[in-house]
Amino acid sequence: MKVLVVGANGQIGKHVINKLKESNHFTPRAMVRKQEQVDYFNDLGVDTVLASLTGTVDEIAEAAKGCEAIVFTAGSGGHTGYDQTLLIDLDGAGKTIEAAQKSGVDRFIMVSAIPADKRESWTAIQPYMVAKHYADKMLVASGLNYTILRPGGLLNEEPTGKISIGSHIDRSTIPREDVASTILAVLENNNTINQSFDLVSGETPINDAIAKI
Repeated sequence: MKVLVVGANGQIGKHVINKLKESNHFTPRAMVRKQEQVDYFNDLGVDTVLASLTGTVDEIAEAAKGCEAIVFTAGSGGHTGYDQTLLIDLDGAGKTIEAAQKSGVDRFIMVSAIPADKRESWTAIQPYMVAKHYADKMLVASGLNYTILRPGGLLNEEPTGKISIGSHIDRSTIPREDVASTILAVLENNNTINQSFDLVSGETPINDAIAKI
């Protein structure tokens, strides 16, 4: 299965690319927006396409052509204004959903955030949560075979390989590499289709947790 990773140059995205590349079942395609990023992934031997979430749906659909799944792990980051949150985390996600429909890519994995699905819990970074909330709703309504992961606070720590998942998980943290490993497990398990869940570090091995969804 060829998988387009949108946001491949991000911290989670790079982990996802590496894990897909190491897998026997998947081939990654990195979607990036700068030529130097293309060169970086090409040097790794990864199929790479140049396209921007601020571009057109057609450009993203062309990037996805020939793929069987999309992983959306793009984000505007914490150092930009809320205008970029609107353009990347909301409209960029919406464009990618439309592009998946247009290019015939049926499987879509969305990296969201705790607690994007619970308005009453939005005590901080509310515009970011609004963007994630409505991007997730667009995906659910799209007719695509979706999975939505809502990780807690993201850490650049060594992975534990163990997680806790559910619909009402208390806010906590998780290493970015464990999020990437969970994405790989989601792609490997069809029981995750049309499912969404919170995701934090826990006591259950990733493959076991995903198999029990």
